[in-house]
Amino acid sequence: MSRQVARLDESWEKELVRGGAETVWRCYQCATCSSVCQLAPPGSPFPRRQMLLAQWGEIDRLAADPAVWLCHQCNDCTVRCPRDARPGDVMQSLRARAVERLATPARLGRLVGAARWSWPLLLGLPLLFWLAVLYALGRLPDIPRVPIGQLIYGEVVPHWLIYLVYIPLAGLAALAAGTSAWRFWNGLEGAKERRGSFLAAAAGALWDIATHKRFAKCEAAAPRRWGHFWLMWGFVGALVATTLAIVALYLMNEYPLPLGHPFKWVGNLAAAMLLVGGILVLGYRLKEDSQAGRATAYDNFFLATVLLVIASGILTEAGRFAFRPGVAVGIYLVHLGSIFTLFATFPYSKFIHFVYRTLALIHEKMTEKKAAG
Repeated sequence: MSRQVARLDESWEKELVRGGAETVWRCYQCATCSSVCQLAPPGSPFPRRQMLLAQWGEIDRLAADPAVWLCHQCNDCTVRCPRDARPGDVMQSLRARAVERLATPARLGRLVGAARWSWPLLLGLPLLFWLAVLYALGRLPDIPRVPIGQLIYGEVVPHWLIYLVYIPLAGLAALAAGTSAWRFWNGLEGAKERRGSFLAAAAGALWDIATHKRFAKCEAAAPRRWGHFWLMWGFVGALVATTLAIVALYLMNEYPLPLGHPFKWVGNLAAAMLLVGGILVLGYRLKEDSQAGRATAYDNFFLATVLLVIASGILTEAGRFAFRPGVAVGIYLVHLGSIFTLFATFPYSKFIHFVYRTLALIHEKMTEKKAAG
C-alpha cells in the first residue's frame, strides 16, 4: 500500500517568515503554552493546536479558527515556552494572515499586509491628493496672506469637499469590512453549533471589550491593557466629538467653535485619551524583552497611522492660533491624509481586529455550553 507524505506549501512557509512567525518550527508540542494561558477555554485550549496547524500549513482551518482571535497576545505562553517558539507572536502573525485571506478585495489585503514596502504609498498618496486638491482650488497662494490666529480651515478645504471624499470612502471601507466579516462569521469552526441570542451574546462580548476584562488575566503583558483601553475609548470619544461638530455646524450654526465650548472639550478629552493610549502602546512596543512580543511592519503601520492622526490633530488645533498659516495648513493636510489612510485601510489593518475579535467572542459565548459539555 502506497503512503502519501504531506508537503508544506512553500508560499505558506514564506508567509510565516514574512509575518515574523518563523519560530513556529521550534515548537515540539509540549503544551506548556496551553497550560499557562488564562484566556483559553477549558474545552478548546490554545495556542498548542494552532502552532501545530501552522506547522502543517492548514491555512483554511486557521482562518476559520475562533481561537486565533480569542488570543490577546498576553505572551504568558511566550515567556514560559522552553523552546522559545514564541507562541504569542505566532498567533499575532496568524491573525494578520487571516485578515489577508478574508480581505475583500484580496489585493488590498495583500498591499496593507506588505506594509514594510507599502508605507510610502499608503501614507503618501492621500497627502499628495489633498495637495493636488488645494492646487486645483487655487487656495495655495492665499494661505500665506492670512494673519496668524485668524486661519479657518473650512475656508481652505471646504466642508462639502471633505464630506464628498470621506463619506464614500467610509462607505466603501464599511462595505469591504462587512463582506469580510460575514465570510468570517459564516466560516467559523462550529458555526452550526451556536445557540441562544446573538444580541445577548453581543452585549456580553462588548462589555468584555469595553472593560478590557480579559486583558486583566494577562501576566507578562498586563501593561498592554491600559494602552489599548485608552486608545479604544479615545476613538469612541473622537466619533462623538465629530458628531457634535456636525451638529454645531449645521444645526447650531456655530463654527469654528471657541476653545471653551463644551463640544470642544469632548474633542480635547478624546484627543488626550488617544495620546495617552498611543504613548503607552508605543512604549510597550519599544521594549526588547520577551514579554513585549515582536512587532512586525504590519503591526507598526497601524500604530504609526494612529499616532500620526493623533499628533497631527492636536497640532492642527494648536496651529490655528500659534503657527504660521502655511505651517498650520501643512499639518492640517497631513491630518486629512492620515485619516484617509486610517479609513481606507480599516478592513485590512489591525483596525479590523476589533470586528473579528468581537465576532469571535460572540461565537464563543454562543457555543460555550456545547464546548463545556
